[in-house]
Amino acid sequence: MVSGAPEPASDALILGDQTAEIARVVVEAAPGVEKIPAAERVYAYVKAAILDRVYPGGELLTEGELATAVGVSRTPVREALLRLEESGLVKLYPKKGALVLPVLPQEIEDVLEARELLETHAAAKVWPRRKQLIERLTQRVDEMRAHRKAGDAKSFLEADRAFHEAIVGAAGNEILAKLYNSLRDRQVRMGVPGIEVQPARMDKSIIAHQEMIDALGGNSVKRFRELVVAHIAEAANDLRGAR
Repeated sequence: MVSGAPEPASDALILGDQTAEIARVVVEAAPGVEKIPAAERVYAYVKAAILDRVYPGGELLTEGELATAVGVSRTPVREALLRLEESGLVKLYPKKGALVLPVLPQEIEDVLEARELLETHAAAKVWPRRKQLIERLTQRVDEMRAHRKAGDAKSFLEADRAFHEAIVGAAGNEILAKLYNSLRDRQVRMGVPGIEVQPARMDKSIIAHQEMIDALGGNSVKRFRELVVAHIAEAANDLRGAR
């Protein structure tokens, strides 16, 4: 069960920008926190704590303890937990609480398969306007290099995620973009520890991302898609090895 209010570090959050900012405001009790809807505060706070493993898989969260931690009534807590259940992060048990779901081997396979389907589809969709993407993606890889040099694995993952979200977002399908973001949320819990203990993986990742940018500057969509598939396959191997 939850014991007191957790303190997820704001620089460890790998969430959408808005959710991460809400979580930071809640944790710090920053001015204006009361203007954010209570259910949104709880959702952002608990999601951040789960993704950062402050609430690890197998932990039972109770409505009362979460209400106290965030400073709200139980009603918005129930609403937030329902959203988290829909995201596949918790399982609700009436009159008991919400169980943080552990990462299972099959979930890794399912998430990576879905990622491949979405990213290869996006790769084909963005190809006609690929030139517009190169500058944005180059900025993300520059950030990855800087974070690798600083030894900051969490910020490295934020830049990595932003790289792929830029490609999927440029495909122009908002529904697929939201689905992709939910997949990456689930992958966060799978991948951070392995990258922290194997920093050489970051070097390989930088090379793979730069190769994708180089392919965008070429004239073969087939080559670009092949690199996307190879990168996801490499991520799959790393995640399997980290379990």
